[in-house]
Order: sequence, then C-alpha cells, then structure tokens
Amino acid sequence: MTKTILRALAGETLPTPPIWMMRQAGRYLPEYKATRAEAGDFLSLCYNPDLATEVTLQPIRRYGFDAAILFADILLLPQALGMDLWFVTGEGPRLSTITSEPEFDALGRGEMIHDTLHPIYQTVRNLSTALPSDTTLIGFAGAPWTVATYMIAGKGTKDQGPAHALKAENRALFEKIIDRLTEATIDYLSEQVKAGAEVVKIFDSWAGSLQGEDFDRYCTAPARTITQELKSRFPGLPVIAFPRQAGDKYVGFHKATGADCVAIDDSVTPEWAAEHVQVSGCVQGNLASSHMVTGGQALVDETRRVVEAFRKGPHIFNLGHGITPDADPENVQLMIDTVRAM
Repeated sequence: MTKTILRALAGETLPTPPIWMMRQAGRYLPEYKATRAEAGDFLSLCYNPDLATEVTLQPIRRYGFDAAILFADILLLPQALGMDLWFVTGEGPRLSTITSEPEFDALGRGEMIHDTLHPIYQTVRNLSTALPSDTTLIGFAGAPWTVATYMIAGKGTKDQGPAHALKAENRALFEKIIDRLTEATIDYLSEQVKAGAEVVKIFDSWAGSLQGEDFDRYCTAPARTITQELKSRFPGLPVIAFPRQAGDKYVGFHKATGADCVAIDDSVTPEWAAEHVQVSGCVQGNLASSHMVTGGQALVDETRRVVEAFRKGPHIFNLGHGITPDADPENVQLMIDTVRAM
C-alpha cells in the first residue's frame, strides 16, 4: 500500500500527514468558475461526467493534493428518490418537502436512485483512470440526519428547527425518513465503490444540533449501519465519518460506528482531539477554513500547530469545514507548503 491517505486510514503514523481539503474543487478557483459557466448551472455541472471530472481534477493539477473527492452534492440523493431540487443563486438549494405520510409514500427506493445517479458513477469511473497513480479517490454522501433536515425544511436552516419539530411531533414518520435515507445511502455509496472510489466519507454537517440520545439514535446509529454494511460488501473499504460539531460526542465515535477515521471540525482544539479522539484511530482535520481567506503568519502558525498536535498518531490534514468562495488560492498553497516542509 503506497497511497499515503490509505496508509493513514489503516492506522499508520506518517512523518508528513497526507492532505486534501473539503470543497477543494470549488468556487474559490478561477478554473472552477470557468467550467461552471460552461455547464450553465450547478446541477448541470454535477450531472455532466466530463465537466464534473474536470473540476475534480483541477485542484489536483494545481496543488497535488493526496486525495481527490468526487464532485457532487449531498442533495442529489433526495432528488434521486423523487424530490424536486433546484438552486437559488446567492441563497443555495431548495427542495420539495416531506412532512406527511403521503409525501413520504411518494418517495422512491432501491434501484430507482441509480437511474438518476448513473452520471455520478460515470464521473467516478472517469476519475479512477484519470487521477495520478498516487492520488486516492474519495466518494461521499450526506449522512441521513443532515440530508433529512433539508428534505423536511426544503432548504438549509440555521438551527434545523423543522426537522427537530417533526421529530418531536411525528417521530414514526421522522424515523421512516432516516431509515429510507440510510438504505439509499448504502446503495449510493456501494455504486461509487464499484465505480472506483477507494474511500467513502459520510458528511453529517448538522450533527451538532442533535443532543443526548438523539445524537446516538440519529447520527451514530445510521453511521454505524452504513459503515458496517459497506464493510460487509467491500471488505477493507476505509470509511471517514464527519459528525460536525459533535463536541464530546467525538470521543468514542470510531468504536461506536466502525469508521476508520473521524473528521473533526475546528470547534475543538487539535490538542484536545489528539488526546481524546486520535487515541481511537485516524483523525482528519482541523484547520479553521477562515485561514484560507486571511492567510499570513497566522495561517502558517495554526497549520504547524495542527500538524504538531497530531504528530504522534495517524492523521490526515484537512480543514475543519469546507473552503469558502472568498478564499485566496495562494493561501491554499501556503498551507500545503507549510505542512510538507515540517
């Protein structure tokens, strides 16, 4: 095994941590903006395998990251289940909603999703042959809770209030949505692996708004079900789980889910995470994405701090969340140079 990300995921402590970056193919890069314009709109870009392959490769060409992550969106799955999805410029995604039994009953399942998602699998196949031989290909999906929050509200919300309300008012329906998404996510990620993804990542961007037993039931349990089923279908497949803003719930998340790596956001310090999370396995993170905007010596100092904190165990260097559109591409290069010079 020579790919550095796979070595870290297998539990190896490397002298220099491998690097990739959430949303590394995206709106901060001029070449991405040009390709997006060629596609016409965001969804057309996601569903065009040639152009989606191109934007996935752009940051690899520019920076030489150790991994490429499939260019897609977590809301393609609910669209594949039969929901309406569109994007409002400057505001983000919009979905038709599910708040009643009849709306849930209209959802598809099983093989139906692949009819919609086959262009995504083609992008993965393209990438598996187009990437440099030492670059790892990561597939991904949104976690059931996070995807459900958009399906229930019809858009992103600050506090995921509509999903919490449905959970309180009609828990049976809420749990049906979670279960359907868990099942569909397994099938979706399985097809990505068959097409050539070497690692999969489960993004639970809104995990932090689940408290107590709800966190265990609707973040941890679905991640465990997805991970265990994927590993039974594809023995040796590495899984990265990202329960963003989980706080103390990061502790033990490796064991609770079976994930090979737990990605952590920047609301916890790297020193804390090294002591409490990395003891259980590989960690990924956790430089604040704001440094990609502000740059300077603070970027260098914080990058070094993250590397130093995690130096004694398996670590994949990444941001604590996705890079933002106002980031300076030169700051990304400075971050990479800093990591690789240590």
